[in-house]
Amino acid sequence: MLPTKRLEGPVVSVGNLSVGGSGKTPFVILLGELLKARGIPFDVLSRGYGRQTRGVLLVDPGGSSRDFGDEPLLIARRLDIPVILGEERYQAGIFAEQKFGPRLHLLDDAFQHRALARDFDIVLVTADDARDHLLPAGRLREPLTALQRADAVVLTAGAAPDLFSVDGKLVWRVRRGISAENVPPKPVAFCGIARPQNFVLQLRKAGIEPSAEAVYRDHHAYTENDIRELLALKTQSEAGGFVTTEKDAVNLGAYFSALQPLAVVPVKMDLVDAANALDTMLRIISERRNRP
Repeated sequence: MLPTKRLEGPVVSVGNLSVGGSGKTPFVILLGELLKARGIPFDVLSRGYGRQTRGVLLVDPGGSSRDFGDEPLLIARRLDIPVILGEERYQAGIFAEQKFGPRLHLLDDAFQHRALARDFDIVLVTADDARDHLLPAGRLREPLTALQRADAVVLTAGAAPDLFSVDGKLVWRVRRGISAENVPPKPVAFCGIARPQNFVLQLRKAGIEPSAEAVYRDHHAYTENDIRELLALKTQSEAGGFVTTEKDAVNLGAYFSALQPLAVVPVKMDLVDAANALDTMLRIISERRNRP
């Protein structure tokens, strides 16, 4: 019922139904890589969750998660495209169009941010979403019926189409894994992400058995005390080093060099039949924007 504002460039939202990790950031990076391969100019608009700044800001890839938030900083570094922060995504979009001209906008974590009109809505779901409950009893921000607003439903983490109401929707499937290279022997595995058990499970699937594990809250900003505790854990467990996620590497900031040897394991996400999915999305956007 609330009025929505429209930007000059097309808007694609990437979101989910639940609080916590469903792979939104890896999917934004994946979609961005597909757009870059086609030569399509775009930016990413985000609220910058966890940042200690306010207002509209252009992310500096060399900056800190304290100023820009860990996920926007990771996106900016991985994609090398403009990432603009704003509590109101419309204002961030206006800034982007004034600075870079009209282009496609990817909205990060914006399925519930309905103040900005979008041309295509992508929603990621996990198998857990189908069994979950609404906040505060569970992790769902909205009921499963909210998927009716989506254009494409992305099945992640073992989700199957028969668990959701996806009739008439595009159903996309992604494969998610890690790229574990140069990992020290018997490492201390540590992370501050929404689903830490998935990270440890992926390590074990890759043949990496941690000597010890340390788990922090999602978006954790590491402190000097954390570093001391991790180094003590390395000594106690006789570990050969450390292994963590890309997001945690961003949140380590200046402490990164204190934890050596440290392997940073990127998430690798692949979209099944990606070329067709992107073609379909771009065609639908074009049809909608060309309607009289």
